[in-house]
Amino acid sequence: MVDEQDTHGGSAPSTGSNGYIRPGIDDRPDFDKALSQKDKENISRLTAPMPKKRAADSSVGDEQVQGTKLATDSQAVGSGMAALAAVDTAVPDEASAFMDMRDPMVSADGHRPTRAELVRLGIGFTISAVACAIPWVALSTVILPRVFELIDNSSKEAMLGLVNSIGAIVALLANIIFGTLSDMTRSRFGKRTPWIVGGGIITGLAIGAIAFTRNEALIIFLWCVAQMGYNMMLAPYVAVMSDRVPDKVRGTISGFYGAGIAVGQTLGSVVGAAFLRQGQSGLFSAWMMGLGIFSLTGIFVVAMWPREKSSRFEEQSEHVTVKSVLLNFRPPRHAPDFYYALVGRTLMMGGYWMITTYQLYIAQDYIYAGDPNAKDKAATIIATMGVITLVVSLIAAVTAGPITDRLGRRKLPVALASCLFAVGAAMPLFFRSPMGMYLFAAVAGLGYGVYNAIDQALNVAVLPNPKEAGKDLGILNLANTLSTVIGTAMTSLVVSIVKSSMHVSTTPAVAYAWVFGVAIVIVLAAAALIMRIRNVK
Repeated sequence: MVDEQDTHGGSAPSTGSNGYIRPGIDDRPDFDKALSQKDKENISRLTAPMPKKRAADSSVGDEQVQGTKLATDSQAVGSGMAALAAVDTAVPDEASAFMDMRDPMVSADGHRPTRAELVRLGIGFTISAVACAIPWVALSTVILPRVFELIDNSSKEAMLGLVNSIGAIVALLANIIFGTLSDMTRSRFGKRTPWIVGGGIITGLAIGAIAFTRNEALIIFLWCVAQMGYNMMLAPYVAVMSDRVPDKVRGTISGFYGAGIAVGQTLGSVVGAAFLRQGQSGLFSAWMMGLGIFSLTGIFVVAMWPREKSSRFEEQSEHVTVKSVLLNFRPPRHAPDFYYALVGRTLMMGGYWMITTYQLYIAQDYIYAGDPNAKDKAATIIATMGVITLVVSLIAAVTAGPITDRLGRRKLPVALASCLFAVGAAMPLFFRSPMGMYLFAAVAGLGYGVYNAIDQALNVAVLPNPKEAGKDLGILNLANTLSTVIGTAMTSLVVSIVKSSMHVSTTPAVAYAWVFGVAIVIVLAAAALIMRIRNVK
């Protein structure tokens, strides 16, 4: 057998004194003999030439010459960096989750809450969400429509759309204004607490006053005052989620908050239907319920949460002037994810309110069209739907938050929840019966429960600047008010178009079939926009 080294023209390896061949030492070939001339030329082309020694520059000790060279070299480096910056290349996005190096268990205010403090925050968000949603839904979707029906049955849809539209515009402005003012507030009670307590009291007083009038103009005015107070409370209330809840558990607490909203809205329909059966005395009692609950909710929630630290000595980002205050109302710039979340939530909630706000009329004029007992049967449908929605929304809201925390995902579950709501909205189209409405309550309620559980965490994740959380979340919460305008206006518009095309004065059942169809399209558009968010999984 021929030795491998012999094939390259080398000599046999030398051995040590005991005859042992040391690997890598004794058996190393002589490359001058083993390599051919062509191999040597190839290797020389790959070898970096050694730098030649240069004689020392005679100007090395001349300070003036060296200073000039240093300035010249700096200009060259600067021009090179400028040229590099002009190249259109991808750079790391500081807003992305990949670049986020913060401690996930430290909140934005720099505090690491204990387990007990997190429990108190979760309980406060959940109970207050239930407490506010019950009277708000009962009054806005059941009691107020019945009041307008008693005033003028022929124009009830138009009056309901008008009061909701004007009230939503007031709420829109109040959300931005009071969210920004809470960011700038400096007091011993903190920057959120005064607005939460004051807003709740104003809301309760305005709602209580509606019980004593049947004048349309006065009802609209008082409802706008209630909207102002409610959003005075809501804008700083939601900002607490960004200020004091760490990233790691925000999905879980957002889930309990969403569960509270789902439960409260469902119970609101049930409670509203119960008051409806009591006639005029029930209407009066419903407004009094709103007075009591809203007046106390703000006080309760700030007492339940760990006490907010004083903001009296918190540094202002700039000297407070009229100009600086006005500049604080500017919406964020260069934040596409923020606006995808805003428009997506607006459309999703718009589709929701298209159906929910008019559920009393849908039950009377669509499900029980022509039935002389439609009003009594409609109250029964609303109550049953409320129970179904309560169960599925509660299950979805409680489980969705912790699951998304574990998976670390927000965007995809929110989009899928919107699609699930659209599937539920199609049920009354296929089944024009109480069963169709019950299927709507089950399927759409499940989607809405998941949506509420996760969407607030998604909103916090897309904030461009945590220091302006109150203002930016106030802008995002415009979705709640804009959606009311869109929902009520779209339903009113669709019903009006169908009525005019059929030349009838009463509302035909087919009008509400179109309402469900339009709501489905809007909700699916919302899901598509949410999926365009880039920096949140």
